Amino acid sequence: MPVDKELVIVNDASRDGTRHLLDEVERDPRTVLAGARGRTEIRIFHQPVNRGKGAALHRGFAEASGDVVVVQDADLEYDPMELPGLIEPIRQGQAEVVYGSRFLRGRTGFPFWHTLANRLLTAASNLVTGFRLTDMETCYKVIRADVIKELPLREERFGFEPEVTALLAHHSRRAALRIVERPISYRPRSVKEGKKIGLKDAFRALYCIVRYGAFPPRSRKEAVPHRTLAKP
Repeated sequence: MPVDKELVIVNDASRDGTRHLLDEVERDPRTVLAGARGRTEIRIFHQPVNRGKGAALHRGFAEASGDVVVVQDADLEYDPMELPGLIEPIRQGQAEVVYGSRFLRGRTGFPFWHTLANRLLTAASNLVTGFRLTDMETCYKVIRADVIKELPLREERFGFEPEVTALLAHHSRRAALRIVERPISYRPRSVKEGKKIGLKDAFRALYCIVRYGAFPPRSRKEAVPHRTLAKP
């Protein structure tokens, strides 16, 4: 993207060689910046213990200094080349939040049961929030930084997706908040490739839809444990 960018990389105490790869990136950032347009700053943070996706995102949001925050998983199930189209509605002043939907283009590559679970969870979330989303569980969430930093996030694992959606709904009731969807592609990983989301995560997501939809944390101080923001 021909804009100034900040890559905030959070290593959630991974034991698969991630630390070694990130050390190489710190020594020579050109390994990940080949062909990049616009100024790009890389900032790397290492969590002391593995806490989960949500905790890593809390850290990333706290450290981010840009105007717009994009969530990107490192497994590249989602194509970073599609990010400019997701950021554009915010840059044009047409929205404060953009969700990338894997369902707007039809085929997703999802197994049947994953598709069913996603659609049921999205429908439940819409019922609670009043949104009309097609893909609440999408990783690709693009949010204005001032909005995401105000949300009292607390979920440290995969409950982040329904939690942040519910909290955005509460935020929109206090201040005008426009949320739109844009179509994206998706290349799902298999369990053999490291896919970790399972049935228990679906039940946790359902709990989070109800919990944060009806009883959101009252403040960031109540929501985010100090340990989540520990320095490297």
